[in-house]
Amino acid sequence: MDRRVVLVAGGARGIGAAAARALADEWRVVIGTRRSLDAAEALASEIADGGGEAHVLQADVARPDEAEALVARAAERCGRLDALVCAAGDFVRAPLLEQPRDAWRAVFNNNLHSVHSLARAAVPHMRRGGWGRIITFGVANGRAARAQTHVTAYYIAKVGVQILTRSLAEALGPDGITVNCISPGFIDTGVDHGPALRRVQRDIPLGRVGEVGDVVGALRFLLSDEASYVSGADLQVSGAWGV
Repeated sequence: MDRRVVLVAGGARGIGAAAARALADEWRVVIGTRRSLDAAEALASEIADGGGEAHVLQADVARPDEAEALVARAAERCGRLDALVCAAGDFVRAPLLEQPRDAWRAVFNNNLHSVHSLARAAVPHMRRGGWGRIITFGVANGRAARAQTHVTAYYIAKVGVQILTRSLAEALGPDGITVNCISPGFIDTGVDHGPALRRVQRDIPLGRVGEVGDVVGALRFLLSDEASYVSGADLQVSGAWGV
């Protein structure tokens, strides 16, 4: 019961699920999911079978009221909340001038506004403990601010996350809360993008597509006490792609 509590929003699949699984050896884990409830429950059972503690809560964090309720329920369930991992958000590919208005807005709600809502709700719990960690996810080539005609909304949202991360880090430093961003490149998350990933592999200087374990390694460091003086960082996990 003395272990710290981490809420992984978007923790049922992909990088979020890998994070929840890896953190369960040291943390009490709350898995937040919007629609992958069966996968989240299966992951929680796996963690429990391994001697860890995991709770599953369902919420659509693109909706501010549900994001706030998710944080409140996580803190109530575990009696505290020490860290937040904002892994929710869909990758959306659509031609710039053909993306419907509602779909355009949904990308921002899922990938950017959700981070603000979750962080805003989580901060009071961290302030009470005098310690906190917030991890967000950007995109490896976000610093370049390049034209992106087929992932425009997603790219803008992720660049926004990177700016929001730095702003939160500056605002929350006096409270002992660090805020950092992980910006992955091409990562094999287990979704069926095999052919596409093989095509881009030749463009990655390290010569391989990333694995979820590469991202989780960075995440574990940023959540640790060893990273207590790291805040406002944007850690690229891309094999030097997009630098």
